[in-house]
Amino acid sequence: MPDEKKTVKVTQTASALGRKPGQKETLVGLGLNKIRSTRVVEDTPSVRGMIRKVAHLIKVEELS
Repeated sequence: MPDEKKTVKVTQTASALGRKPGQKETLVGLGLNKIRSTRVVEDTPSVRGMIRKVAHLIKVEELS
């Protein structure tokens, strides 16, 4: 049980075109590059900060 790590599923819902450069780079850092692309990432404070920065461009689902 201690090895269980929380994860979140992140899906890009909007384009990065016309956004501030930091937002586009944050999407790339999350592993997203096209609309409807999806990644499962570990739920860490740094990832949560990235999610908060581009919350208007993505959809987040909690995984157990």
